[in-house]
Amino acid sequence: MNLPPPRPTPPPKLNNGTPHHADSNPLLFDHDESQENILALEMEPNDEGAVPPFSWKKLWEFLGPGFLMSVAFLDPGNLEGDLQAGAIAGYSLLWLLMWATFMGLVIQLLSLRLGVATGRHLAEICREEYPYWAGILLWLMAELALIGADIQEVIGSAIAIKILSHGVLPLWAGVLITASDCFIFLFLENYGVRKLEAFFGVLISTMALSFTWMFFDTKPSGKELIIGLLIPKLSSKTVQKAVGVVGCVITPHNVFLYSALVQSRKINPQNKGRVQEALNYYTIESSIAVLVSFIINLCVTAVFAKGFYGTSQASGIGLVNAGDYLKQRYGGGLFPILYIWGIGLLAAGQSSTMTGTYAGQFIMGGFLNLQLKKWLRSVITRSCAIVPTIVIAIIFNRSEDSLDVLNEWLNVLQGMQIPFAIIPLLTLVSNEKIMGGFKIGTSSKRIVWSIAAMVILINGYVLLHFFISHVNSLLFGIVIVLSASAYVAFLMYLISRAGGSLLSSSWFSRMHSDGFSYLRT
Repeated sequence: MNLPPPRPTPPPKLNNGTPHHADSNPLLFDHDESQENILALEMEPNDEGAVPPFSWKKLWEFLGPGFLMSVAFLDPGNLEGDLQAGAIAGYSLLWLLMWATFMGLVIQLLSLRLGVATGRHLAEICREEYPYWAGILLWLMAELALIGADIQEVIGSAIAIKILSHGVLPLWAGVLITASDCFIFLFLENYGVRKLEAFFGVLISTMALSFTWMFFDTKPSGKELIIGLLIPKLSSKTVQKAVGVVGCVITPHNVFLYSALVQSRKINPQNKGRVQEALNYYTIESSIAVLVSFIINLCVTAVFAKGFYGTSQASGIGLVNAGDYLKQRYGGGLFPILYIWGIGLLAAGQSSTMTGTYAGQFIMGGFLNLQLKKWLRSVITRSCAIVPTIVIAIIFNRSEDSLDVLNEWLNVLQGMQIPFAIIPLLTLVSNEKIMGGFKIGTSSKRIVWSIAAMVILINGYVLLHFFISHVNSLLFGIVIVLSASAYVAFLMYLISRAGGSLLSSSWFSRMHSDGFSYLRT
């Protein structure tokens, strides 16, 4: 008797009914090695909707993605913002660093919520939810932000290599050496995600050890540090640095990255109890990771506040010459502070460039739905940053001032892209069709949209101030005006797409229907 062949088992469906295919995740493109990069957690049977009790063992299993995400809080661009804030504003902006870090954590918690609840990452969902032309524009914006961040990170590594080699290796040689991290990344990834996470743990520990060593070696004022954390202060002289502190913390590519990293643990999106359990553990893990990054940033700011605040060198300190200034101020000793700084900077540069490579894979694969081999994706995404960085390193190698100007432009470039990561994220996590029962509530919407508006306005201030001070010709001014018009038009389009989720909350719906009568009440 001939029996019909068994029907293939359909892929599991997400909360919104969309089938979840392993091929949709760039971690999983390559045949059998895909399963090596997914950490299978021990899943005891439980009633759907019931959240298992807390377990230290389970927390350990979820430990990893949050620390990879936190690297973006510690990249060379952030370190430069820290040292300049400390040198120019002293301890007075530590309160702002603390709250900016908290705002960055809130955005990342939304990113992980999207990834865990849907089983897909932000770039993939943007491709499916937005029209083709809008998806392509969002991809270009994300790529521009990633290239800008990668150039800063690679140059930061190259500066560290120059310091540690006593100046024997020029910047362009350091750039080429840093480019090899792409192959280190591929090598570690082939041995499984836990090995890769352990390697990043070593790099973060190196940063923590280096910068806390500098902190205790230079002995900043504990009293002024606590006052700086607890009492908000802002003056006309420190406004620019204050804005820079906020702008450095939220990086667009990191928002895309974290929604993909959390999928390295195998979670059944149909089991609401398991999804909520994963959200709980990831929230704890990411909060710990961001707290560690905040302590490291605080140490860097305090060291330069102690050594250079109120001095004539304060306004001239940047990432390129910071090591030399530290050497002049604090001297040598058993472990010269110049080399401790160089080791910490190298760890920051190497870890952030590797997470940049990771983010580039997800962004390109998600928006364009590319099914490429890992090595090819890494080479493509790496070349996008390395080629322009080598050219920049050769051109600017002899001028510290030129590198500082370049860094300003790169910060502006990244700041311009922040809305194009945050607005789609907030729109999607507010959408019940996508998130199911895990969409954010009314109160959460108000909080996160307020944070988003604050971040966008702060970066808008930076852009306006920057272009006013740099536009000095009619032709350049016309180009800026036309570009700004297109930029604002696309921003308004994204906000209009988010209008549905905003009007779904009771507060916005009342405002929409009752108008100013409700506002007066």
